Amino acid sequence: MRYDLEALGRTLSKEELARRPVAGFWRYAEFLPVATPANRVSLGEVVTPLIALDRLAAGQGAGAGRLLVKDEGRLPTGSFKARGLALAVAMAKELGITDLAMPSNGNAGAALAAYASRAGLTATVLCPADTPEINLSEIEAQGATVIRVNGLINDCGKLVGEGKAERGWFDVSTLKEPYRIEGKKTMGLELAEQLGWRLPDAIFYPTGGGTGLIGMWKAFDELEALGWIGPERPKMIAVQASGCAPIVKAWEAGEEHAPLWDNAQTVAAGIRVPAAIGDFLILRAVRESNGFALAIDDERILAARDEVARGEGLLLCPEGAATYAAWQEAVARGWIEPDAESVLFNCATGLKYPLPRATRSLDRHRPVDWSRLENGAS
Repeated sequence: MRYDLEALGRTLSKEELARRPVAGFWRYAEFLPVATPANRVSLGEVVTPLIALDRLAAGQGAGAGRLLVKDEGRLPTGSFKARGLALAVAMAKELGITDLAMPSNGNAGAALAAYASRAGLTATVLCPADTPEINLSEIEAQGATVIRVNGLINDCGKLVGEGKAERGWFDVSTLKEPYRIEGKKTMGLELAEQLGWRLPDAIFYPTGGGTGLIGMWKAFDELEALGWIGPERPKMIAVQASGCAPIVKAWEAGEEHAPLWDNAQTVAAGIRVPAAIGDFLILRAVRESNGFALAIDDERILAARDEVARGEGLLLCPEGAATYAAWQEAVARGWIEPDAESVLFNCATGLKYPLPRATRSLDRHRPVDWSRLENGAS
């Protein structure tokens, strides 16, 4: 999507934007493609908070308050997928499209189901058979038809493509239409406004299809064209799981495209994308920003989730936890200065994912050995 930014600059100022009572990403309506306000589809979006991890940052030698988490789990359906799918559904409504379909590892399908139902449209979601049950149930409960497929998300995508002619679906897969990226772009607009129209030194982004990373890079270009920010850019860091790291492999090899990743497996289901359609756009943003790509193994992802939850009280999803582990690794390698201002994107609420079991118990009919309880005994 392209906008008349010269005209926009004459009609909208940062000060006027700040006075708007509208919460959430629809406050950036002039930066979005929906022409008719009645076609905007909303489920009560909010501006997602920036949460400082001061204690953990200090433990790593970083300056207090320099490590921030943008917690996208506060959005409707509990993930950042709400941004892109709200825009895709709104534009489908505006263009008279009524039947939508997509492949999903879970959260995107849930967002499509919710916003399609809100708009009065129908939706079909094809998911890998091992998609977390909570996601499958969420999609079904919110009105979409959910279908399990014995394969990965790229296999589901092929089936959506094959089914278009037979079923009359419109394919809203990642980068198969131009509107989801416009929704994800609002992460960059929102972040810049929250930081007083400046950008952080580094952004650590959990990267599957990479729409958000690409969208934020586009947002920064548009803001510079308006004169709202300068030419400085954060390092864009693509974070993947070591069990599915095609972007990391391509970045390390200096390639423009990422080959299909065989036998993709990770606890971070949202970034289990063996082949990203926008691989070259992701890699371009990473390289133009002097950023990099890092892969984190599942053991470290889960350890990072536990460390942030216990150390700061913030429950990250596995994909978000991967960004914290990647930040630690980058600081240890000297790729990021310890006092650099880094923003980690937590893409979903941690409550959607399997969590450690609570096993301790007390029998109220028996004497309690409080010392054993204090030491963590069951």
